[in-house]
Amino acid sequence: MQRRDFLTHAGLGALAGTAALTGCGKKDENAPAQKATASGEVIHWKLVSAAPKNFPGLGTGAENIARYINELSGGRLSVKVYGAGELVPAFETFDAVSRNTAQIGHGGGSYYWKGKHEATQYFTTVPFGLTAQEMNAWLFYGGGLELWQELYAPFNLVPMPGGNSGVQMGGWFNREIRSLADLKGLKMRIPGLGGEVLTRVGVTAVNLPGAELFMALQNGTIDAAEWVAPYNDLAFGFHKVAKYYYAPGWHEPGSTVEAFINKQALDGLPPDLRHIVLNACKLANADMLAEYTARNHASLETLLNQHGVPVRRFPDDVLTALRNTTLQVMEEIAARDPFSRRVHDSLMGFLEQVRGWTDISELAYLIARDGLPGTKGDNA
Repeated sequence: MQRRDFLTHAGLGALAGTAALTGCGKKDENAPAQKATASGEVIHWKLVSAAPKNFPGLGTGAENIARYINELSGGRLSVKVYGAGELVPAFETFDAVSRNTAQIGHGGGSYYWKGKHEATQYFTTVPFGLTAQEMNAWLFYGGGLELWQELYAPFNLVPMPGGNSGVQMGGWFNREIRSLADLKGLKMRIPGLGGEVLTRVGVTAVNLPGAELFMALQNGTIDAAEWVAPYNDLAFGFHKVAKYYYAPGWHEPGSTVEAFINKQALDGLPPDLRHIVLNACKLANADMLAEYTARNHASLETLLNQHGVPVRRFPDDVLTALRNTTLQVMEEIAARDPFSRRVHDSLMGFLEQVRGWTDISELAYLIARDGLPGTKGDNA
């Protein structure tokens, strides 16, 4: 699979001029109907999502992938979406697609599969790591995708970026965080490397599906939880059961939502349909980041102005301690096996290179546009 042939392969090239592609999957009602195949046969696939059906961003991202495939294939490949729990539970999507119970999985982060291999965590996000733009750059132009596909090959899976939430929020807390000591003893829902980092500073990190978080916060099973950002957090109503909302999302600065495809099912498709499936994931990846960027601010305004949510920034000494602990945790993971070392060195090496540009481009511009950080108060 070539990383840089997006919409250039002959299979998609024939479709690139159609309204199905230029309209991001919207059907042109004036276009002539297309037959499924020469024999009229339609290939049917299942897509299992780790998110609830049609949940904003994460759930609709799965629907978008199915829609892009259905429309770009002219109906030759039909994909039906199952939300979390409809066909398999959220945390069983990996195994379901590996076994070919479903042909595509979507809606979660690769860090959920650290029990398969610790290096999986790097392909969603790492604390204080790459932003969404930088993550896409590493995956498609820095060797990240090749490493990810190598890691998933023994599981009969082909992974692809299928979305990105951008920088997330730091989470909902029922205790104000004034210092590192205020984190000690908290029981918090947080997956991935962020959970390991917080464990080192005295937090009990637990992993729960998103659909269980509201009740867990409400009944005191957990004291804090991170989910995504205002767009999703408002939809789940966390402001009703948690007092404080913290930023920044140090643990998830640019979280790739993965899609993974059963390898045998993908290999069994005609070449043009294979490219349609892979590039449908790329379309969904770009679309989701745009959606979160557009929707998060309106949702934040609702939380601030209609619900009076106090938004706080983690103190500098807390962020410094978490950053230092992150470096220790990541180095320990890299030292445990050769493949984790390869992934770690690839991502961190890319970060060191790309920050030379982003610091004098995006960071410098945002400071020039908006002023120095911290000059607008807690609820800025």
